[in-house]
Order: sequence, then C-alpha cells, then structure tokens
Amino acid sequence: MSNKSNTQKTIPSPSAARGKGTVCIQGGYTPKVGEPRILPIFQSTTYKYDDLDQVERLFALRETGYKYTRTGNPTLAAFEAKITELEGGTGAVALASGQAANLLAIMNITSAGEHIVAASTIYGGTYTLLDRTLRRYGIETTFVEPEISAKELQAAFRPNTRLVLAETIGNPGLGILDFDKFAAAARRNDVPFIVDNTLATPILCNPFKLGANLITHSATKYIDGHATSLGGVVIDGGNYNWANGKFPDLTEPDVTYAGTRYVEKFGRTAYIAKARAQYLRDFGACLSPVNAFLFNLGLETLHLRMTRHSENALTLAEFLSRHPQVNWVVYPGLKGNPQRARIKKYFLQPQGSGILTFGIKGGARAARAFVKNLRVAALVVHIGDARTSVLHPGTSTHAQLNARQQRSAGITPDMIRVSVGIEDAADLVGDFAQALGKAR
Repeated sequence: MSNKSNTQKTIPSPSAARGKGTVCIQGGYTPKVGEPRILPIFQSTTYKYDDLDQVERLFALRETGYKYTRTGNPTLAAFEAKITELEGGTGAVALASGQAANLLAIMNITSAGEHIVAASTIYGGTYTLLDRTLRRYGIETTFVEPEISAKELQAAFRPNTRLVLAETIGNPGLGILDFDKFAAAARRNDVPFIVDNTLATPILCNPFKLGANLITHSATKYIDGHATSLGGVVIDGGNYNWANGKFPDLTEPDVTYAGTRYVEKFGRTAYIAKARAQYLRDFGACLSPVNAFLFNLGLETLHLRMTRHSENALTLAEFLSRHPQVNWVVYPGLKGNPQRARIKKYFLQPQGSGILTFGIKGGARAARAFVKNLRVAALVVHIGDARTSVLHPGTSTHAQLNARQQRSAGITPDMIRVSVGIEDAADLVGDFAQALGKAR
C-alpha cells in the first residue's frame, strides 16, 4: 500500500463526537475493504518513493508523509490519532518514554534564559529534570505548592516565563489539581499550560476542557496497562496563540526546513509539527512500532480498566483507613478526603484513579517488613499495571530529593504508594491484612 494511503487511514474521519469507549476500541484506524481489521505493525524504518521531487517535498515539509520512522510511522500515527481523539486535541506526537514526552513538551517552546513555573508535587523524575538538568542548560524553574493562593502563584511568574506545568493527580501526593487557579494564572500571563494527565487518563479527566493547552502522558502506565512497554505522548489542544511574540521559533523561518514558518503553514497543529520535525529529528527519542501497537491495544480496554482500578482502590483505601497499623490514608475518592470536591468538579467520573498512599506505623522499618510479606501485591518500580504493586517513594522514586524537597512533594518516611490493580478486591484486602499483621 502506498505511503499516501497509510497517512490517510490513520486520521479519524470527521464525525459527531463519539463515546470514550467507542474511541478506545475504534479510534485512530479505519480499515478499508479487504484490509486488516486490527491495526497492523508497520515494522519498517524506511518508505519507498517514486521520484526525487517527492522526497524533496517531504524534507521541506511541503508534503505530508513518512520518510523515516524516527519522525513518523503508520502504526505510531494510529496510536497518536486515537489518543488525540480521546483527549479532544488537534494532534499528538509519540515518544520513547513519559520522561521523553515531558522533555519534548518543554524544550519545544523554551530556550536558555527562559523560565518555568511548576507544581512542586510533580513526579520525582520530572522534578529532577527541571531542577537539575534543565537548569544546567539555562532554563530555570520556580516550584510552587499547588495549594498556594492565586496571588502567591502570580508572584512566581517572571517576564521570561514560558510555561506552567502541573499534574492532574500529583504523584505520589495524590492531590487533585486546582485547574481553575492554574489555568487562570497561565491565561493572565499569556503562557501555555501543560498538564501531565498520566494518572487520571482521558477516561477520568479531560484537561483541555479545563484550560490546559498541552497534555502529556507516560503511556507506560495506564495506557499500556500491562507493564510491557515504555512510551510517552504529547497532545496539543490547538487552543493557544503561538503567534503572540513569545515563541519566535514557531513563527520565524526554520532554515533547516526550507524556511518553513510553523504557525503560518500548520495553523492549529503548528506545535506538533515543529515538535516532530525538529525534536524527533534531533533528539531521536522515537517510539517503536511494536510499542505503539501495544499501546493501541491497551487503549482498547482503558475505559473498562480505569473503572475497576478505581473501585478496587476505594475498597482497599476504606480497609486501610480502619486498620490499627496504619497512620493515615490518602485516596482522592475516599469519604472525608477534601479532594473529593475537586473530583466532582473536574472529573468525568466520581472516581479517583487506582493510586493510593498510606502511612505505616513504624516508618521505613515497618515498611520493609510489610513489603516482604506481601503475596498478591509485589514490590515494583511502576504504576498503572493490571497487577497491584507497592513502593516506598522515600527510598526509591524520590530518593534523589533532599528532605525539604521530599516534604514539599508530600513524601514522608512512613509513606507506601500502592498502584491498585484489577484483581479481586477481596484478595487484595486479605493480602494487605496479613502483611500488615507481620509488620508490627
């Protein structure tokens, strides 16, 4: 089949808005008569052309198509189209990991000498990326407590601020983002608002409808859902004015692509076009076709799994909240949790995803005994899997942060993070009961 037909078949046909479940199953790929019903894996690095003129047009961005899998592939395009439709965006670019997605989302619109405002409760790896690595390259970040007042949030902005970054659900603090406050601050300062929607997924929350301009995901988590593949994705909402004078790389000629001006040529998809053309080309953090196929497969059950993850997490949280060996429990959907009001306000379903944290009496010492005695759940450096897993953030994912930074991120020595799977809830409760009994 021709390169042109591959491009066409992975673009969702214009139609009325479809339900999330239908998009999960059928979005992104529409086979023609006699073609495979299931999205194929296009395991190829290269694509055939008829003449030099066509290749020249591709490399000058005057024609859309696949030239090398580092910057695009039909299987990747189908996954990108499906997650774009689920989030209600205008385009997406898939990458090799969630960390690569956050890096590209930021680097596509920032340069040395510019500034970022970020929530202090973001995932530890993202915090380190901003606080250490990007600072070395001249991009500074001011971290803010998500619950500060609007006036205090405004004080964090500078004339050279170029974006605001936060997570729908903080990891592992599990605070639900105050979208109204952060979106208003981004609009007031005329900078894009980037939201990492990994823990909520588009099944539970649609950040574009709440003021976000860009969404990132670690597709490794709930999108995959089975702990098989690493990947990430950046989705553009097509709702930010990149021609406001703050982002000349999107409006001035790109000499590496025949003087292309991204906003002028691509309009609402300018951000994604530039990200793909420049940063996949230069950074090379591309997703493999096999992993894109597996992510597409994972998305087919996302709407079912998120409901079960959330139900199981609530059941386990209720059990832990009554256990004498537990100091505290944080789960946004738990009765009495102040975050429940934000779930009702911002979420599509009255559920709080599948992640919870709790404090075990005896701190890190008791946590070691508890983890060692689990039989159903496992100690795993991962979340969003169909299988239940636990982790001690203070000695793992957030160990690179000092004590002050850990407290700012909501990490305490007694904290255990639980990624609740989709097993039978009674088996999970029984497993935690026996392990807690041996952790005294």
